[in-house]
Amino acid sequence: MKTSYKTVLLAFFTAVAFTAVGCSEDEENVNNNNNNASALLAEQVRTTAQEGSWSITKFEEDGRDETSDYSGYSFTFNSDGSLTASNGQNTVTGTWSVTLDSSNSSDDDSDDDSDDVDFNIFFVSPADFEELSDDWDIISRSDNRIQLIDISGGNGGTDYLTFQKN
Repeated sequence: MKTSYKTVLLAFFTAVAFTAVGCSEDEENVNNNNNNASALLAEQVRTTAQEGSWSITKFEEDGRDETSDYSGYSFTFNSDGSLTASNGQNTVTGTWSVTLDSSNSSDDDSDDDSDDVDFNIFFVSPADFEELSDDWDIISRSDNRIQLIDISGGNGGTDYLTFQKN
């Protein structure tokens, strides 16, 4: 009896070990697929932003529509990471990038990769343009529109920013 008990116990632990390894590999494949999808989205957004000039068609900060602050400005996202906003009389410069968001957990089960990619904008001045400075999450992207969102960690306010191709 002892031999068959040991055999059954050994078989049980072997099955558990293979199951654990199998789950781990499946989770790793899902994480790799999510990372690949996020990297692809980041590259698509980066490429789209660099194609032409853009206007802000929506900027909402904490429920206040402030789109008119950017009326007449054309935004150009350059391949060297520089960003210009010009209305013909004034030019404002800043920087931009699209990066993978390392703060999101790889255990995130969401199929939505847009929150794993940050659209980063940075302006030093003037004050209206400083409001755009943030690491925005992507709501959606097409060849003609980039919709972004930021949920503040401090006060929980939600900001929306939409660029439309000129």
